[in-house]
Amino acid sequence: MKRSVFTLSILSALFSLGFTNQIEGKKDPVAAKANLKVMTYNIHHCNPPSEKVKIDVEAIARVINQEKPDLVALQEVDNYTERSGKELNQARELARLTGMKSFFMKALDHQGGEYGVAVLSRLPIVDSVGYLLPRNPELGGEDRAVAAVTVQLPNKKKVIFASTHLDLKEGNRVTESEQIVKHFKDAKLPMILAGDFNALPGSATINYFDQYFTRTCQQNCEPTIPVDKPNRTIDFIMYNPAGGFKAQSTRVISEKYASDHLPVVAELEVK
Repeated sequence: MKRSVFTLSILSALFSLGFTNQIEGKKDPVAAKANLKVMTYNIHHCNPPSEKVKIDVEAIARVINQEKPDLVALQEVDNYTERSGKELNQARELARLTGMKSFFMKALDHQGGEYGVAVLSRLPIVDSVGYLLPRNPELGGEDRAVAAVTVQLPNKKKVIFASTHLDLKEGNRVTESEQIVKHFKDAKLPMILAGDFNALPGSATINYFDQYFTRTCQQNCEPTIPVDKPNRTIDFIMYNPAGGFKAQSTRVISEKYASDHLPVVAELEVK
């Protein structure tokens, strides 16, 4: 009788251990990861360039789901605009289709709705903030914005993740860059900034950011636009402080249908 009880106890312990491991294997994949996978994607208001006026949110979601990033910076996002169907909140719909959380920041009013930038996160969002960026009225251009969230990692550390889309004019870009640095210079947390900077490496804009951030790609970065025969690198992922992260890889995804930009994906080790 004692031997049977002992045997059953051993079997029960082994079964419990195996079962626990199976359950743990089904936890949120983010919890088991030591790294962060980050994407930046100018989604062209979910309008595939080859489709004229068609809105295809599912196409953008497929690109994101294939990569399974933890954090996504989105640019050119429509909410409730006429061209996007009036009732479509693109940030919220992309969050639903990818199983992530979203935060949107309006840059300007457009066609009865809003147009701006957004963030998607697979991690818990504990705080969020959005800023409008200044521009020189004499230079013209569009109003721009930055959307930032504070997320909590599985190890309880917190990281700021921000998405932005800078103006087409260099004078405005420099002013916008200075404002972004000003907004976050006193932050006590490590930060990842990603987006469409509309600026090439070596430009005044990127040189300015290089004083405060470390780009995940430093040399021979793959071009991100246009999707057909890309020849310019203007979409970046960068972080601060330099010792807070380690960039393990940066890739440009060759996806030619969903948008007029190619998405960029970086693997970051959080120190």
